[in-house]
Amino acid sequence: MDGSDFDLLLQSLPQMGRGALATAEIALASIACSAAGGLIFGALRTSRLGPLRVVLRIYLELFRAVPILVWLFFFFFGLPIFFGIDIPNFQCAVLVLSLWGITEMGEVVRGALQSLPKGQREAGRAIGLSERQLLIHVLLPAAVRRMLPPGINVCTRLIKTTSLTVLIGVMEAIKAGQQIIERTGESLLIYGSLFVFYFALCYPLSAFSRRLERRWTSWS
Repeated sequence: MDGSDFDLLLQSLPQMGRGALATAEIALASIACSAAGGLIFGALRTSRLGPLRVVLRIYLELFRAVPILVWLFFFFFGLPIFFGIDIPNFQCAVLVLSLWGITEMGEVVRGALQSLPKGQREAGRAIGLSERQLLIHVLLPAAVRRMLPPGINVCTRLIKTTSLTVLIGVMEAIKAGQQIIERTGESLLIYGSLFVFYFALCYPLSAFSRRLERRWTSWS
């Protein structure tokens, strides 16, 4: 990288910084909503209530079968046309990514809960715990180890998926980079910087997830 490239990076830092901040804000908000909603979704998926499980299954399959990009377009462009509901692009991005993330996190939680030995659930019921008490005080704490590594992987996917929000006009990292490229023509330098940015966000999470899996596997 020569001096002119370095100067261009310095000049572009404020704009790229604003885009990176928007990406981080969307990712953090979506991860928080996905984690909270995923706990509820996953717990309800193990419910004995058949109709509830059917409704949740339909929700799950809708967000699995339809690409996230289509959902972004539907919420941002379709809701105003069909229902008169206009959602700003930033809030729309967080909403759609959260709805998708809840299904992914929920499946992680459901799988972790269902993988626990049946004896834990039976022992809790034997001492008189309600289903809610059993879930909060026995099952969820016991399932944390099984949830964390795949849950962290979902967080990584959410961070990478924020790049799709550029298509509904969100001024995130990709959009900021595109604007700089249109102005300067330095596509290789800017896309290289974006590569470094996403790698710096996602790789530590992936490495941490693998480390947890190795450590907990050795303990089991």
